[in-house]
Amino acid sequence: MTALNTSARIAVIGAGAMGAGIAQVAAQAGHPVLLLDNRPGAAAQAIEGIDRQLGKRVENGKLSAESRSATITRLQAVEAIEALADCELIIEAIVENLEVKRALFRQLEGICGEHCILASNTSSLSITSIAAQLEHPERLLGLHFFNPAPVMALMEIVSGLASNPVLAECLYDTAKAWGKKPVHTRSTPGFIVNRVARPFYAESLRMLQEGAADCPTLDALMREAGGFAMGAFELTDLIGHDVNYAVTCSVFDAYYQDTRFLPSLIQKELVDGGRLGRKSGQGFYSYAQGSERPQAAEISSDAKVEVCAVEGDLGIAQGLLARLHEQGVEIVQRDGQGLLRVGDAVLALSDGRMACQRAREDGLRNLILLDLAFDYANAKRIAISHAAGIDPLALEQGVALLQRAGLKVSLLSDSPALAVLRTVAMLANEAADALLQGVASAADIDLAMRAGVNYPQGPLAWADAIGLSHILQTLENLQASYGEERYRPSLLLRRRVAEGRNFHD
Repeated sequence: MTALNTSARIAVIGAGAMGAGIAQVAAQAGHPVLLLDNRPGAAAQAIEGIDRQLGKRVENGKLSAESRSATITRLQAVEAIEALADCELIIEAIVENLEVKRALFRQLEGICGEHCILASNTSSLSITSIAAQLEHPERLLGLHFFNPAPVMALMEIVSGLASNPVLAECLYDTAKAWGKKPVHTRSTPGFIVNRVARPFYAESLRMLQEGAADCPTLDALMREAGGFAMGAFELTDLIGHDVNYAVTCSVFDAYYQDTRFLPSLIQKELVDGGRLGRKSGQGFYSYAQGSERPQAAEISSDAKVEVCAVEGDLGIAQGLLARLHEQGVEIVQRDGQGLLRVGDAVLALSDGRMACQRAREDGLRNLILLDLAFDYANAKRIAISHAAGIDPLALEQGVALLQRAGLKVSLLSDSPALAVLRTVAMLANEAADALLQGVASAADIDLAMRAGVNYPQGPLAWADAIGLSHILQTLENLQASYGEERYRPSLLLRRRVAEGRNFHD
């Protein structure tokens, strides 16, 4: 079965921001679209809003007046559900309530033809459960758009237990024809994105709770070292803490309180206090008029360093050497275990152990641990931690070397796996479990995280690039440090390391 023909009439039920956006996407793709809402006049108002938005794009030269006119002509507001009888695809975008959705689809079954595909835009409810009371549950699938629907490329095509695979392929092909980036996923809690993304928020929240660093520093590290578009605190302020916290609680409960998804008391307090982020004017940051964003903490050194020694292979951190060479630092190569020495300081990429533990176990005096960076050759900032009792001069020398490479340096408390490494390791671990459990393919998981939440790289491909053995070692050391199931490595990760294979092999 191929994509729906543009002559196929599509209906969207729910004229809120998401429903209106979905209707706009379908109309711009060439379909006649009916928009229905149970609030009198809401559908017509939504179409007027779409027209205004498209008008702004025309004014900015991003859309032709003809395209705007054609899109609006294809949109029609209707007031009765019976008007949807001859539609070939009906997408609901109403309240996230299981019984309300079930009742709507039962009603639609009695109105629509047998070849009409029924789709839910739910972001958290089970497609299997929604379809369970239908006479033909095979015709119901999830069609999960991301907000704002006209802008965000990702669409999750969600199959429940009874969903017809032929219809899933039809929706996949239709999404592609609409210019979207679709992925297939099974109907499990959170689907792909809302499940795999949980550690991105959870690890920053945990580091904040433990006093590893403050919000602006951790956010800056995610952006300037990790390559993410935003850090966890600025992103949750944008999403809204009521929304983000509710999703976390939903996934946590759906997985029977698995500690990997444990909600944060810090975020709960923000929700309880009405500090919901941008929309309330206060979250982790203030959005009051005239307020200024606090700056990330960083340390600097006036020490002069002109030579360093590299012992062995620095692995993914090798890009640092080219930066140092460009700045005229002499680099002496030696055999060894992947260490960088300058003066009395020893620098090493974190393996998940605390600096104090690694210094003692490996016999390394004046140890400075380096965090992960997405691209060491171009990163703007790096996090470090150091063992207790480090010689102040050695710390100065280590910081000075990183500054010579053009990096801003943020000092964290002695936390296992620092900031970016622990976050990426946990994202990869969750993605590995989703792959193991057949939620989606490796390619679709990575595409979903790039297109849905704008990650610089899919977590499975990122883990392949870092090295699965390093990711496994990091998680094992995190689990040993905390003594918690939260950091247990995925069985698939262990298996791939034992097999000497990557996730994408």
